[in-house]
Amino acid sequence: MDKNYLVGQLKTFAESYEINISDELLGDIVSKATFRVVSKGEILSSIGDDTSIAGLILSGLARCYYIDADGNDITRGFAAEGYMCMDEGFFGYPERICMWETIEETTLMFCNTTDIRQIIRENAQFKDIWIGLLENALRYKIYRENGFLVENATERYLHFKKLYPNLNDRVPQKHIATYLGITPESLSRIRAALKDA
Repeated sequence: MDKNYLVGQLKTFAESYEINISDELLGDIVSKATFRVVSKGEILSSIGDDTSIAGLILSGLARCYYIDADGNDITRGFAAEGYMCMDEGFFGYPERICMWETIEETTLMFCNTTDIRQIIRENAQFKDIWIGLLENALRYKIYRENGFLVENATERYLHFKKLYPNLNDRVPQKHIATYLGITPESLSRIRAALKDA
């Protein structure tokens, strides 16, 4: 892949999050990265895998999910263009705590979490960006907890659509349902009721 094109794409992602980052720093990150196109339905990583590699979705869509005691998969979240995936290593986990799979054919930029943590420690600009990303992650965690504590399933679905406005038609209903903590049948009823309202 062309380095200038990749730097431009990363710059576009950064600007969409109102992050100002230099082309030089982005070029340094790109030079340390590897790239791969992954087919739809491929497992990117499994529970217990090493966390030394993280990914950034350049195009496509992935989801992370847990396996419960009964063997059911429960969606934790989604990663579309401009989102990180397989990022547990950034948060100090030595092994993966969830599964990651592609929902569409997906182009990923893989980076070594140790390399990126080194850039964070050494670069004040990236440290500020990292703080912003951590704040976003904490806000998301609080939002998810709040949703399950005080919202009904319809409210959680409406918040899903607000949080992921472009994913409602890209993600299979069964994955949206497990993300919301409901059955696919319940999600169908909610969608039908909202269309009638």
